[in-house]
Amino acid sequence: MSEVTLSGTDTSIVIVVLCIAVVALVFGFMFRREVLATSPGTESMREIGGAVQEGASAYLGRQFRTLGIFAVVAFFLLLVLPADDLAVRIGRSVAFLFGAGFSATIGYLGMNLATAANMRVAEAARNGNRDEGMRIAFRTGGTVGMATVGLGLLGAAVVVLVYRGDAPVVLEGFGFGAALLAMFMRVGGGIFTKAADVGADLVGKVEAGIPEDDPRNAATIADNVGDNVGDCAGMAADLFESYAVTLVAALILGTAALGNDGGLTFPLIIPAIGVITAIIGVYLTKAQPGVNALRSINRSFYLSAAGAALASVAAAFVFLPSSSADLDGVSSRDLFGGGAAAADVNPALGAAVAVVIGIVLAAFILWLTGYFTGTESKPTNDVARTSLTGPATVVLSGIGVGLESAVYTAVTIAIAIFALFTLGGGSLIMSLFFVALAGCGLLTTVGVIVAMDTFGPVSDNAQGIAEMSGDVDGEGAQILTELDAVGNTTKAITKGIAITTAVLAATALFGSYLDAIIKAVSDAETAEAEAIWDQFLVFDPRAMVGMLIGGAVVFLFSGLAINAVTRAAGAIVFEVRRQFREKPGIMDYSEKPEYARVVDICTRDSLRELATPGLLAVFAPIAVGFGLGVGALAGYLAGAIVTGVLMAVFLANSGGAWDNAKKIVEDGHYGGKGTDAHAATVIGDTVGDPFKDTAGPAINPLIKVMNLVALLIAPAIIGLTYGSGANDWLRWAIALVAVVVIVGAVVVSKRRDIAIGEAPERAGVISGS
Repeated sequence: MSEVTLSGTDTSIVIVVLCIAVVALVFGFMFRREVLATSPGTESMREIGGAVQEGASAYLGRQFRTLGIFAVVAFFLLLVLPADDLAVRIGRSVAFLFGAGFSATIGYLGMNLATAANMRVAEAARNGNRDEGMRIAFRTGGTVGMATVGLGLLGAAVVVLVYRGDAPVVLEGFGFGAALLAMFMRVGGGIFTKAADVGADLVGKVEAGIPEDDPRNAATIADNVGDNVGDCAGMAADLFESYAVTLVAALILGTAALGNDGGLTFPLIIPAIGVITAIIGVYLTKAQPGVNALRSINRSFYLSAAGAALASVAAAFVFLPSSSADLDGVSSRDLFGGGAAAADVNPALGAAVAVVIGIVLAAFILWLTGYFTGTESKPTNDVARTSLTGPATVVLSGIGVGLESAVYTAVTIAIAIFALFTLGGGSLIMSLFFVALAGCGLLTTVGVIVAMDTFGPVSDNAQGIAEMSGDVDGEGAQILTELDAVGNTTKAITKGIAITTAVLAATALFGSYLDAIIKAVSDAETAEAEAIWDQFLVFDPRAMVGMLIGGAVVFLFSGLAINAVTRAAGAIVFEVRRQFREKPGIMDYSEKPEYARVVDICTRDSLRELATPGLLAVFAPIAVGFGLGVGALAGYLAGAIVTGVLMAVFLANSGGAWDNAKKIVEDGHYGGKGTDAHAATVIGDTVGDPFKDTAGPAINPLIKVMNLVALLIAPAIIGLTYGSGANDWLRWAIALVAVVVIVGAVVVSKRRDIAIGEAPERAGVISGS
């Protein structure tokens, strides 16, 4: 067993944290009941909403059955990987199932309630009740937010109570399960939603000249289904796994840095504070007459964040010692043998500052992302104005916004991480623990962040249901337009915060990987320790090669995701065109489109495309680690994190700017709907859809999955490379199998035609006939 234990006081603290997690779930249930108690709208609204809910439920059900295969395989693989004893290995595998199960539950809950709330928001707008519409949409998000923080904290607290000093190892499985399922849900949901959205826009708005959610467009139901499985289910699972993974990293590093003085408890206290402030934040969010809804939402976020910061600072000084010399049970492990207590560090002050840095970082990223993507900001209005010169300039200006915003976001995160490292006073483990605490601080706001994100698709779908039913006009339509515009911005903002949490979590996991290497080297009792540490030098060829491969994997992953959307969207375009051509009565409403066929195409194609990105994420670090060593794997993770943050921000913010530029033109600027300027922004938005809702968000769980895989396999790599158990042939065989799996998956993916319905003469040229 581990030398870190729980005292009677520590056990009481964990029990209190467990109770707070249950309170969060209770409040989530209360918010859900409030939403369902409101009127579901007219008969036509209920009919459309029911079709959306049925399609979303069918998709997620098929997706979960598909992912069940991956879960079973991962369960048994975790049993094989080294751990202290069999009980810990079994616990890690069981925790993996719980992490995956919780992630799936939150995703399904987000989708299920959102599809019920859509029609209720539309009904509130139909009655001219703007305040009620906003309250329903935000309480829907609040339900998902409470489930996210409640289940995340519940899982971590139960594992700490049961496994105590071995809890960090067991929680590796919990975080891996949450991250793996979230990545699959992000990729699959993103492909579904953007295939439907792109197909609906290109054929409906550009070719047929009908509104976005016109019931004559066969892709409209699929588009609304996609919003729920992509934005609601996918983002909820994404933020849940960020929550779980950050807790895992904080507990691993906490036990190494603090030992028995809060190593297993303080990382739980901070999220518990966040639960309480998130509940207050959801209750504070109310529409105010004459005030933009976004300002009301932001005000609640900032008040919740400020409350969490103050309470966290007080908790740090109450629960942590003021000197590292007073630490009890601290491992002597640190880089080159220096312990966490080697430097004179004030853990209480450092932890307090770290949490505040995390919360301030969240607030600043919220403002920065809103600046680059909001409808009232200069960058987005500049993109909208370029529509006067055509789609090419719209696309170019959006790319420019995305590239520029990535720089400012990355520099901001870099400054925060550097500041956190200076708090460690020379102890690398302590510094990395402060990075993990900053992630915990940022995630004190996750309950409100999830509510903000869910607000977006609920408002968007409410407008779609209103337009398809034809039951909302005048003031009601204007209310929904306002809420939809606000929702576009909140979705973009939460994507920025999700990226930031991913980077902090990945950096903390990177530190956990180092701790795992140090422990494995110590256990191996090898005389080659110095040679191992040489591999971590940046100018070592193995580390450099690892960095290049890590960055390249992010590009390949993004390319695979965007190509998948291109293929699936092509199928939708041709299907919708076919229906317009073969059913001319659709345009005069004498015939109904085949909505179910489009939903089925999206479902089939998105599930078919899941495997390749998932296999790449899991097997690439295995190939690098077993093939090139732990130093190359460290370089791989560094390359993936750096490239991932830049790519994710670029994709998310360029897509958000294009989306809101379209909204600006649709509101009557630069000619308004039906003009060439409007068509240009539709093209830009179509390009941005797979950027911001498929590839970009999927990078968040990608970098965490890869870090967790590295963390899990690190002891096995050391064991097969050094000491009495060294076996180069077995190590290289594992790497070769991983490479074969990756190459096979990519080849299968590339064999699918990216363009559907190619012109016969061009097809002949390609085939050589």
